[in-house]
Amino acid sequence: MAGPHGSLTRSGLRGREAEIEELQALIASVARTGSGGLALIQGEPGIGKTTLLVEAVSRARAAGFSVGLGKADELHHIVPFSSLAACVLHGDQPLLSGDAFGDLTRNHDQRIWLVERLAEAIEATAGSAPVLIGLDDVQWADPLSLFALKQLPTRLRTSPVLWLLTGRREPAAPAEDVVAAATGNLPTVTMTLGPLSGVAIDQLAGDTLGAVVDGRVRDLLDGAGGNPFLAVEMLAGLRTAEASDEPMPPRLVVGVRARLKSLQPGTLRFLRMGAVLGRSFSFHDAAALCGQPTAASVAALDEAVRAGLLDDDGDHLVFRHDLLRQAVYADIPPSARKALHREAAHHLVAAGHRPIDAVPHILRGARPGDEEAVALLQRAADDVVPVTPGLAADLMTRALELVPAGRPLRFTVGEQTILCLTRAGRNREALSAGDRLLASRPPLEVFSRLQATLGGTLWNMDLAGELRRRAEAGLAMGGAAPEIAARLAALRALALSRDHDLAAAREAGETALRAATTIGDREAHVLALFGLGEIAQNAGENAVALERFAALSAVDSAFLPEEIVAHLHVDDFAAGERLLSQATDDARAMRQAMMLWAQGQHDLGLGRLDDADADFVTMERLEDEVQVPVHQVNGRVIRSRIALLRGDREAAREHLAAARVGLAVKPNPGNTAAVRFLEAVHAEADGDVGLAVDKVRQVQQEGFFMRWRLLRDWVDSAIRMALRGAEHELAQDLAAQAEAHAARNPAVPTATGIAAQALGLVKNDLAMLERSVELLKASPRPLVRAAAYADLGQALLAAGRKHQAVASLTHARDTFAESGAHAAAARVQRALEGAGAGSRRAAASRRPVQGWGALTASEKKVARLIAEGHTNRSAADLLVVSPHTVNTHLTSVFRKLSVNSRVQLANLVMALPDG
Repeated sequence: MAGPHGSLTRSGLRGREAEIEELQALIASVARTGSGGLALIQGEPGIGKTTLLVEAVSRARAAGFSVGLGKADELHHIVPFSSLAACVLHGDQPLLSGDAFGDLTRNHDQRIWLVERLAEAIEATAGSAPVLIGLDDVQWADPLSLFALKQLPTRLRTSPVLWLLTGRREPAAPAEDVVAAATGNLPTVTMTLGPLSGVAIDQLAGDTLGAVVDGRVRDLLDGAGGNPFLAVEMLAGLRTAEASDEPMPPRLVVGVRARLKSLQPGTLRFLRMGAVLGRSFSFHDAAALCGQPTAASVAALDEAVRAGLLDDDGDHLVFRHDLLRQAVYADIPPSARKALHREAAHHLVAAGHRPIDAVPHILRGARPGDEEAVALLQRAADDVVPVTPGLAADLMTRALELVPAGRPLRFTVGEQTILCLTRAGRNREALSAGDRLLASRPPLEVFSRLQATLGGTLWNMDLAGELRRRAEAGLAMGGAAPEIAARLAALRALALSRDHDLAAAREAGETALRAATTIGDREAHVLALFGLGEIAQNAGENAVALERFAALSAVDSAFLPEEIVAHLHVDDFAAGERLLSQATDDARAMRQAMMLWAQGQHDLGLGRLDDADADFVTMERLEDEVQVPVHQVNGRVIRSRIALLRGDREAAREHLAAARVGLAVKPNPGNTAAVRFLEAVHAEADGDVGLAVDKVRQVQQEGFFMRWRLLRDWVDSAIRMALRGAEHELAQDLAAQAEAHAARNPAVPTATGIAAQALGLVKNDLAMLERSVELLKASPRPLVRAAAYADLGQALLAAGRKHQAVASLTHARDTFAESGAHAAAARVQRALEGAGAGSRRAAASRRPVQGWGALTASEKKVARLIAEGHTNRSAADLLVVSPHTVNTHLTSVFRKLSVNSRVQLANLVMALPDG
């Protein structure tokens, strides 16, 4: 006869031949092509998902794959990274050592950084052998592991990495989200395991019993409904019943109970304590919950293993199947379960486990008023908020529910809840929670503290007026602690940065900064400097803004992107590039999406349209991943303008549509003005000058500070629209704003040059346009210079100075073309042709859409480096860009070259004439 559980590999595969063949084909494809793949095996509990996964892993190992295999656990589903940890720490060649993993989780600051580092580790391993990463029971994966699973398959699609997931079919199952994120980027397979056929069940019974299946057994197996695990358990129960002359109950829970009846009482208690701890648990933890010395539980463990209920892998004990654990757990009275979960939480904390390890038990066993449970939830939320802010928000929401109204602790917990909800982007929930706490009439000091805590929430919601009102209310009430009063004063100044009276805002900010410095409160200091930086930017005082943001980033390096952008506004691109290089060297740079925004502004300013577009694509992707859409609208506005400069009207319209969608979600004054101006640009391109002028006028009326933030470098375009629409008063207003901006920034060549250009356009003053070109020779912005040369060339043609006009227009055309602004170059070329000089040099033609010639200069660099065997990280280090940007370039390279793997790319590059 077969062993007590039958031949698990063979019997579990009865009736699954088609699925095995499909998985084998995917394994072979990944190994052959060198590109990624993903398979999801779905089905009800016990249907054979794990057995199929184990078989696929065995075949992949035989094919030379390095394997990492893990299993998610129902009671550990909130512990960050617990699900994927087993996948990267165990296997033939662990993707990360234990020390490296510990460093990874200790030093994280963002989910994006954590996932990127893991991607680099997997990519490096896949460079020498294909990799299989398998995760069983993905429906219980923790939020951080799910976040990684949604990013990693696509991020690693160009490496031979095969992802195998198993999960139950449930509404809104997380596994389906993982597949959806990968679909279209790499081969994906979803197989749903149905009930086994009668023939397969008979074969399985024969495997298990080692005998021909008779009618009695076949009748019994009908109750399994084609589920192989239930069938095997019934057969095991049948043998037990035969040995004891008892009838075999048909249902699993009752059947397991029947099997447990023969166990010693100590073994039964040990199993129940294990079921409370989870599918996988520590022998010492279970023994401690039993209230017995470790040695006294050894016999219980031996008996449970012999009975086929537990497996012992040397580190942990594991119920042989989730259904077994659930059956044992279901046999514990509900009231006892709660008490046992509370005991488990207390034991885990006392034994030195992390707070988050005890949280699942707290969530199942805590009662209102349990302050120890609340404290544990607070500690766990603090631990996980950097990488799973949504989980931290959930934990604190639960903690707040456990604190009865009227207890002072409720306000402390409420404050942390607001902060976590805001960090998770759940601003409306944060505001609602804060308002409920404020409505309970807290003491004056608590009232002020809560208003200060809500400051970040209100700022994120673009409610500057409400932020001001609440900050002033908190200050007016009195009773605030000095540091809270300083924060409220800084928040008030920040809110005033969106007001028309920026002089009053500046005074408020300076006062707040002095108070923060005197008191020594870091948060108030950061808020005051940030507010002063915003005020200076909105006032068009770029040098002052740089001073403030440089001081701010010195206090908090998370604000380095603001300092970089401020350097660009004073034409100091060298300093901006130096800071960007420093940020690139630090793989853990915070606010990576914002850093890409700064990189995009840098590349755009230098006329690197292709690189700028890639930067903003990457920025939007990262913001989507963390679901914090800060610059989505403005990114799309700029990408639309880039597309128009290139001559890609279809892409430009797509970006405009996306910007409008983003504006509907986040309709703040800045986004509104940016979209209105983009609509003006599109209207002009469509020949509707009247609509274009109307949109420009809307921008001017949207908000005074928008004059500096939006039209700083685009005012010449707006003036041309106004002049074409015979709106001279509007054109004069725009020129006056450019002149005022130059007066605020006399040391910035771009500002002074654009002011001269604006005045020259409005007054049709050739001498002023010539002065503009001279001033802009010192500007590092080639597109700004090209526009000024084009305006001068047109004016020289009108003045009959053809030779000088041709020289100026030629310079403009060539500068536009070198930046990839082919549509702009073509417009200048037409002017040259009109002057009879078109044959001297043709404007650069647009790139094809497919093939090597379709690649941008940066894409070609990335393609060659990857073809040479570089990883994304090493290529990024050589190019001094983010690995995220390399990934964006590589995605475009694969699409344009119609290749699916690094191997194919290398072959193509090697075949190039200059390769």
